[in-house]
Amino acid sequence: MTRTVITGGAGFIGSHLCDHFVAAGHEVICIDNLLTGSRDNVAHLDGNSKFRFVLHDVTRYIEVEGPVDNVLHFASPASPADFERIPIQIMKVGAHGTHNALGLAKAKGARFLLASTSEVYGDPEVNPQPESYLGRVNPIGIRGVYDESKRFAEALTMAYRRVHKVETRIVRIFNTYGERMQLRDGRALPNFITQALTGEPITLYGDGSQTRSFGHVSDLVRGLDLLLHGDVWEPVNIGNPDEVSLLTVAQEVMEMTGTQSELVYRELPPGDPKVRRPDITRARDLLGWSPSVSRREGFERTIADFKKRLNA
Repeated sequence: MTRTVITGGAGFIGSHLCDHFVAAGHEVICIDNLLTGSRDNVAHLDGNSKFRFVLHDVTRYIEVEGPVDNVLHFASPASPADFERIPIQIMKVGAHGTHNALGLAKAKGARFLLASTSEVYGDPEVNPQPESYLGRVNPIGIRGVYDESKRFAEALTMAYRRVHKVETRIVRIFNTYGERMQLRDGRALPNFITQALTGEPITLYGDGSQTRSFGHVSDLVRGLDLLLHGDVWEPVNIGNPDEVSLLTVAQEVMEMTGTQSELVYRELPPGDPKVRRPDITRARDLLGWSPSVSRREGFERTIADFKKRLNA
């Protein structure tokens, strides 16, 4: 049986990966310290002989008994709200956590998949962003702790590939949303949905003209499976190239929820990217991947999930 370790497996994306690989017949070892993840996200897998949850901080040495075929490193706080709240923990999981996860892959002869991010491109001057774009990042800004921890993680991953011959994969994840996101995550879409469903003012930072490209988590998981089992070792963007302004997103959420919430404007946070859109040519040509879930369908599914949890 294929054994797959997923760090950050109780997080939003990590928990969907646990579901996917358990369903695919893997034995999944989910490692999480629950700093931003939730035990509830994987509670439905308890009792499944193919799933095991391990409460552990990956910034400390990772020990797994027996063989391991895949290590998927998804441990990391990713919300802008966390950049100020727990910046040192973000840097540590990007550095020490990646080092330990790579060490596990090296020791076990396992394939390693790093969850990187579109944030490595910073506030880009190129739109859409291809993997060849080297980015425009402010290392001492508020967002720098996340941006630079992921850039360091990519560099360390490539060093392990070159020096220790670890079979590595790097995914650069663009704005992903869906079921199990934290209700008050700090990112635009979950904020909009929670505020709309609770009747709070919907907070829009800046004038709302800044753009994002929203991809549903199910599309991401499908792309990650293709990347893990393919032979592409260079970084690959996975995201939806359907670019939309945050003002439009807020208006769509208001219409879909039927909320009476008012739209309020706040000062734009420092370093907030003006544009974000993936160039998915590499994913499409080399992996045969492209997104299939429309924004409206994905938003409807996410709103239904948020409504259920808010009313629980």
